[in-house]
Amino acid sequence: MRVLVIEDDARGRAFLARGLAESGHIVDTAEDGATGLALVREGIYDVVVTDRMLPRLDGVELVRALRAHGNATPVLMLSAVGGLNDRVEGIRAGCDDYLVKPYAFAELLARLEAVARRRDSGRRGDVLQCADLALDLRARSATRAGRSLRLQHREFLLLECLVRHAGRIVTRSMLLEAAWNYDFEPRGNIIDMHMHRLRGKVDRDFPTAIIQTVAGAGYLLGEPV
Repeated sequence: MRVLVIEDDARGRAFLARGLAESGHIVDTAEDGATGLALVREGIYDVVVTDRMLPRLDGVELVRALRAHGNATPVLMLSAVGGLNDRVEGIRAGCDDYLVKPYAFAELLARLEAVARRRDSGRRGDVLQCADLALDLRARSATRAGRSLRLQHREFLLLECLVRHAGRIVTRSMLLEAAWNYDFEPRGNIIDMHMHRLRGKVDRDFPTAIIQTVAGAGYLLGEPV
């Protein structure tokens, strides 16, 4: 998943970002509500973790602003304020879950994955398919013609991006957004290097190559016409 953490406390922000990254997720961060709102509106995040008390725009108002504009990105709110009325206000504003500080990271991770699964189940199911290629989002596994593909984490994220845009050109910038965070500075032809390895795993030993290079534009997933 690509996760945005909005937290003004530097230590708390670093703790969350590190834990989520070590759990295999792509993580971006923001230290105030206004910046966080602008990032979420880009539409690239699978889920958002936000503190309730934030400078410039508090967490509840941030969620209200998202929902008012039709943005349904799942939001898990964190707060030191755990009264019933406070939790109800957060949920009514549009939060998908509400976790009171202090919390165990294992619980946060489980709740985060749960709200993301609910969104996936409602919008597109747990399995993405294109031709004889299938991606199981919950198990983080891929098969082609029933054969398991041994993909590394970033390879899975790149392939997921291609499958979600099957039949359309996916630019290198789109692939970079899908598999790396904003702080990453690409060097050389890193996208092409990863795509070369991915194509070897997806297309090798199969009669038809389904990952196509579009010269000067990017890549396209789909059987050639």
